[in-house]
Formats: sequence, structure tokens, C-alpha cells
Amino acid sequence: YGIVPYVNPAATGSISGIVGAGGNSGAVAFGLCFRQLEKISTAFNIMGFSILASALLTFLISIKGHRSILGGEDSEAIKAAWQRSGTATLAVPGEKDFDEEDDEARA
Repeated sequence: YGIVPYVNPAATGSISGIVGAGGNSGAVAFGLCFRQLEKISTAFNIMGFSILASALLTFLISIKGHRSILGGEDSEAIKAAWQRSGTATLAVPGEKDFDEEDDEARA
């Protein structure tokens, strides 16, 4: 879920929907394993090995501009963002940022 915003920032909602649908289809598939297989241990083995395989595949994920787990280098923009210190992502407005009209509107 952590890489969803980086896959395609313009289509984050669509990517989130696909990831969510993948979770539902996995639940159905594993549910069918537990229901159709004679031994529950076989269903647990299938589920466990599927999870291990997908975890190993995460090493192959590559996000443009970011280094991967196995190597590579961050883009200059990413390096600059990491080197900025003391800056907040969200700015909190101070009292001096409000003018008198805003004070009257709040009253």
C-alpha cells in the first residue's frame, strides 16, 4: 500500500482501486482453497507460499526517480527533498497570516 501514490501520481485513485480489488480477489481465492481442499494444512501451505512469493517479488519493484532495494540512485529532486531539514510538509498559518476581515468572519 505504501507505493500506491508513487506508481502514477495522476491516477492514485485508480491504482488504489486496483490494489483494493486485488485484496478482495485474494480473499476469495484463499477462501476457495480452504473450502475445496480436503486438508486445511494444504490451504495454509498454498497461502503461505503465495505470500512468500509475493514478498520476494517486491525486490523487483522499481519506481522512477527513486532507488530500489537492490541498488540504483535517487534523482536530484529526491536527494534535495531529503536534504532539506526543519521544513514541514504542511504549513500551519500563524496569527499574523489572518487579516481583520477573517477575524470578522469568524466572529
